Order: sequence, then structure tokens, then C-alpha cells
Amino acid sequence: MRSWDFLKQEDVPDFWGGQSTSTQTVINSHLLDAVAAGPIPDHPDVEVAVALARFVHEEYEGRGTHENQVSSQEDSATIMRALKAVLRRMNIDTFDPPYRDFDTFYKYWRTSGATGSWQARRDLLDADFEPLHRLLDKCEAGSIHSTLATAISPHQVTGWPRVDEEISELRRHFETATTRQDYSNVGNDVVSVLEALSATVYDHATHGRANESEPPIASTKNRLDRFVEVALDGRDNAELRKLTRASIELAQAVKHRRETVTRLEAGVAADAVILLANMLRRIQG
Repeated sequence: MRSWDFLKQEDVPDFWGGQSTSTQTVINSHLLDAVAAGPIPDHPDVEVAVALARFVHEEYEGRGTHENQVSSQEDSATIMRALKAVLRRMNIDTFDPPYRDFDTFYKYWRTSGATGSWQARRDLLDADFEPLHRLLDKCEAGSIHSTLATAISPHQVTGWPRVDEEISELRRHFETATTRQDYSNVGNDVVSVLEALSATVYDHATHGRANESEPPIASTKNRLDRFVEVALDGRDNAELRKLTRASIELAQAVKHRRETVTRLEAGVAADAVILLANMLRRIQG
């Protein structure tokens, strides 16, 4: 499960009564109500809690910086209630922020002196959510006895929410994979990790070449290679750049070689991209 599973696209009729329609992003009320009511099929509470905690954090942070997708006061209360419900089922009682919806969050940041600073609002949210993210990551690690690589870093996650989310999905799917289709889907997860890395580390103003347009996020090889070239230039870092390219190419091969993919191939690609994520995190500092 990923944080964006708690959103969905909804058709909006033409305002003037015509035949055309448009779409808007709204919360997935059916899923959130189900989460609040009890465990949902095929998704353990720890998996739901990890994704939902990131979703709520992102939406409340977006509210404080005018970038959120959840727009209504009622919806902001709904997503917080669902998160607290799943945490109660897990016997986690340490998450108790001094707000329950957007209005009370607004009052909280005003009384906390964060009126004129987006970063100050992010810091307030981080103080409440980061301990929860770390706790949930530990809970999830204990529930998934993964055979994939782990980083030498003492940190169990990179701290990049989208990247960590995709790696969690990758580990979960590899753990239960038994068929060629499963292993091909692991390859798809590997590509999703690469694209999350591409979106996270590449900054065109820093890593782009003069007079060239920004490559799309899906051009993972170009974007990640440019990141490494800029961050670690010179002959001494040639091997690291080579490893980056090899990881990307291996992931793409597993994704498309549907009829011959094996657990060995999927596992090696998964190991490579997990280690790549941790290397890039170390490089960025």
C-alpha cells in the first residue's frame, strides 16, 4: 500500500450542464472508512499505518505550505481519525498531536509562532510525525523477514518518504513472490524505486546541462547519472557511476524479461536498487 492509495480521481460534471466532464482528486473515503472500522483484507495494519502516516503528514504539511491535495476541513479530520484508529489497533499510544483537523492545526501553528514561516510549520509537524515514522518502520521491519539487502548505515530508512515507501513495497512483494509473474512485478517495484530516486535527488538547476531541457522523471538513467557526475565528479568516482548505470539497466531488464525472470534475477535487482538508494542518500548527506 502506498500513500496515494488514499486518494482517487472523481468525475466532475460540466458546470454549464454540457456533456463534457473533468476530474478532481478527492480522498478515498471508502478505504479510509474501512481502515477506521477495522483491519482490511490483504493489508496488515502495520502496512496501512506506514502509508497512512506518510499521507497524513504530507497533507498537513501541504496545508501549512499551500500544496495539499486534501481540501476540506471534514476530509482533514477523516484522515486523522483513520490514522489514530489503526494506531490504536497496534497499541501505539505515543502519537497524540495537539490538532485533529486543519482548523486546529492552523490555530496550533499560530500560537506556536509559526505564522510567517513554512519551515517552522514543517518543523512542528516533524516533531510529531518523525518519531511515529521511525516506530512504524521498526514495526514493519519486524513483520517482514526479508532476505533482501540492508544498508550498513545505522538508519533503517533513507528519510526520503517516497523512496522509503517504494522500498517497503519492494521488500513486501519480494518476500511473498513465488511465480514468474510475481518476480516480474518485483522488477516493476524496482523501477518505481528508481523513479522515486530520480524525482528526489535530481535538481535541474544543479544537475542539468546548459541549454538542455529537463529530462522526465522516467529517464532514470540520465537523471541519476547526472546527479552522481555532479556530486562525485572525477576519475576516482568512475566505479560508482558505473554501478549506478548497471543498477538501472538490471532493473529495466527484469521488468521486461517476463518469461525468463527468476527469483535470483529479481533478488539481485532488488538488492542493487536498495543499496543504490542508500549510496545516493549518503552522497547527498
